[in-house]
Amino acid sequence: MKKILILIIAFFLFTGIISAQVKTAPKKQNTKPTTAAPKPKHTTVKKPIFEPEQKVEITTNYGVIVVKLYNETPLHRDNFVKLVKEGFYDSLLFHRVIKSFMIQGGDPNSKYADSSAMLGNGDVGYKVPGEFNRDLFHKRGALAAARDNNPERASSGCQFYIVHGKKFTQQELEQILNSRNMNNKQSILYSCYQRDTIQAAIYQIQQSGDKELLRAYMANLQKIVDKMYTDQYPDAEKVNLDQIGVYINEGGAPHLDASYTVFGEVISGMEVVDKIADQPKGNADRPIENIRMRMRLLP
Repeated sequence: MKKILILIIAFFLFTGIISAQVKTAPKKQNTKPTTAAPKPKHTTVKKPIFEPEQKVEITTNYGVIVVKLYNETPLHRDNFVKLVKEGFYDSLLFHRVIKSFMIQGGDPNSKYADSSAMLGNGDVGYKVPGEFNRDLFHKRGALAAARDNNPERASSGCQFYIVHGKKFTQQELEQILNSRNMNNKQSILYSCYQRDTIQAAIYQIQQSGDKELLRAYMANLQKIVDKMYTDQYPDAEKVNLDQIGVYINEGGAPHLDASYTVFGEVISGMEVVDKIADQPKGNADRPIENIRMRMRLLP
């Protein structure tokens, strides 16, 4: 009976997980030309065109903030520019403010909201696919897109936040990195548990009452998850010393990295962000006094 169960488990394990990861090898192409190509008489090498970063001016009750939008996140850049051109953000509120963390705005429902309204759920009816870049991180002054808990980590079509941030110790940063890696690994493990083949194999073992066999099965499953995790997050254990230095010396919100898209940064007016972050708040971290915004593109 035990041998039969082992065969069943092996079948489930290899057909349900491992085979799903096997990619068909591409066919070899004949790289030899059938006839010799004529040599070009003249070749001109075009220099790459530098694309300047778009700047946006955000006027508030407490002064002016200027942000630049990263070209490395073109979907978020173009969407933000489109909304600014349309005047979408004009008269909206910074509806959620948390000192040492961030100031958030862009909820269309905030334009005419009364003082008791709960804000943060308004949107434009679409999401922007996440654009994650290890070099763009949640340093103090970072401009990033808010989102709900969708598994694709797609961004809200309009809500954004500016990182106010705080300084971190090296030990705190190590704990954040370890926690992030653990959560990512658990997410992969959970997705494996949801597969019908895995559920069937576990059920068969549980029915047999063989606890030793169940432990062995779970240990093998964990090894497969570890391999999937390494393939999906090849740079998970790497750290950027420059970024660590920024978080230690200047501050930010490192626990949001690789989870929310950073698509710009403040280039002037951080003192305005500081003033907004200092304002008294009521329910749901909404400032007691309305803090409105107006935006325009800068040349």
